[in-house]
Amino acid sequence: MKRTLLIIGCGDIALRASSLLRDHYRLVGLCRRTESFDQLRSHGIMPILGDLDNPNSLSKIGGVAHAVLHLAPPPDRGTRDTRTAHLLTALTKQSRSLGRMLPQQLVYISTSGVYGDCGGALIDENHPVNPQSDRAIRRVDAEGQLRGWGQRNRVNVSILRVPGIYADDRLPLARLREGVAALIPDEDSYTNHIHADDLADSTVAALKYGKPGRVYHICDDSDLKMGEYFDLVADHFGLPHPPRIPRAEAQGRISPGMLSFMRESRRLTNTRMKNELHLNLHYPTVSDALALIPASHSESR
Repeated sequence: MKRTLLIIGCGDIALRASSLLRDHYRLVGLCRRTESFDQLRSHGIMPILGDLDNPNSLSKIGGVAHAVLHLAPPPDRGTRDTRTAHLLTALTKQSRSLGRMLPQQLVYISTSGVYGDCGGALIDENHPVNPQSDRAIRRVDAEGQLRGWGQRNRVNVSILRVPGIYADDRLPLARLREGVAALIPDEDSYTNHIHADDLADSTVAALKYGKPGRVYHICDDSDLKMGEYFDLVADHFGLPHPPRIPRAEAQGRISPGMLSFMRESRRLTNTRMKNELHLNLHYPTVSDALALIPASHSESR
């Protein structure tokens, strides 16, 4: 009999992973909207209605799963991840009230933004966190909640720190067509990448091989600054390179959200991912992935 996996956050990555996961698990997924139920069922996921922002709606998730895949982002404001807090409370209270065991394993998708700006340095998973945005502070809070809960309850919690996710339908084509500027090379920031399919594969690998309390960088082998990434995509699709401007001129010409990413520069190692999760990337670099996308693809995007 298959074990049950509870998926929290049934978006694109969960749907990509479902075809691999359902060979090993009976899949159930928490979902806020009944309109999404048919889509989940078409991917082999049995939907459970509930909202992490409403703890009273989570009574059905406790005691149902042997493992949990937590893909839901924190709320948009504050310094705490109240959604993760509500999830852990529901898993603990409902499991105990029903006389059932807690999940044996939980995998959480976090962000490499927890490190803040590292000045372009090459860093591994032992590098101290230094969140410099509210969204990163909420992620550090979530990681702390999950690791503490795992230690107290003897649940194997693994954390995947993930950088920029891309795929053929997640490329900056509109940005390139609009001619939004990038930074001049000497002032540009290093960025890290992972293809959505490889990220989906990493969730399966972490459920199989992830160690308790362990952090893993899930990133490819690319070594790119942000402007270089934009240029690669532009060249492949025959679009103009973005204009380059000094950082001092970026205010007002680049969105505040993008500027916040440009303030942080780091390069992640992925040795632990390869050695411990035994993950072989389908797309080792952004260039490898672009080579498989027809240039005409941009015309429909």
